[in-house]
Amino acid sequence: MSALRQDISIEILNQRGKEYLPGYLGIEMLELKENALSSHMPVKKLHFAPNDFLHAASVVALADTTCGYATIAHLPEGALSFTTVELKSNHLGTVKEGRIACLATAQHLGRNTQVWDAVVTDEASGRKIALFRCTQIILWPKQ
Repeated sequence: MSALRQDISIEILNQRGKEYLPGYLGIEMLELKENALSSHMPVKKLHFAPNDFLHAASVVALADTTCGYATIAHLPEGALSFTTVELKSNHLGTVKEGRIACLATAQHLGRNTQVWDAVVTDEASGRKIALFRCTQIILWPKQ
């Protein structure tokens, strides 16, 4: 079981994505704990599809980023990085304004794989927007 790394902080995670998709979308990590990471993202026009509903890819970006950063914070000692090999999302609703929040929780923290679940909610009401699960493969140095 991987433990929370002491060399990873909220500040490091937020800085990491600043000039990448997470930064562009406004994704912000909020609280890092053992086996969990929370985040949120503002809801702006750029997050919508042309049908004026929150784009599924925006919701997935929040959930996948949160789970990915949680994986980074829980990498086993000596591991180089990770890559996502599977993800699934169920979309339950939408929002038109405000922020959506995400809570990622570890379901399995192994030496070679990690499985994370995330729940995306309307930050104001707590209403569930999406359920998400991903599997991460841990990358090790070549021997």
